[in-house]
Amino acid sequence: MAADLEEKTDRYCGLLAEALDAATVAPPEDTPLRAAAEDCREMATAYLEDAEHFREEGDPVNALAAASYGHGWIDAGARLGLFEIPEGHLFAA
Repeated sequence: MAADLEEKTDRYCGLLAEALDAATVAPPEDTPLRAAAEDCREMATAYLEDAEHFREEGDPVNALAAASYGHGWIDAGARLGLFEIPEGHLFAA
């Protein structure tokens, strides 16, 4: 069971890191939507950092939760059109 949790945590952290790299902020500069996109990216990045911290501390449950929340932020931003995203496995359809 612990190995499954470790594998899933590694996979989710990797997916979040890939999603952050792949998502490009879409709205123009100096617009409220640009600020919203940057806020979503900032939250997702903070959750990835939290996930990495929890992994280092040997807490895969909270690491997985943090990675999941982070991906939720970036995925929600993509669904709202705040990010240009590539086709593929990184975002909900």
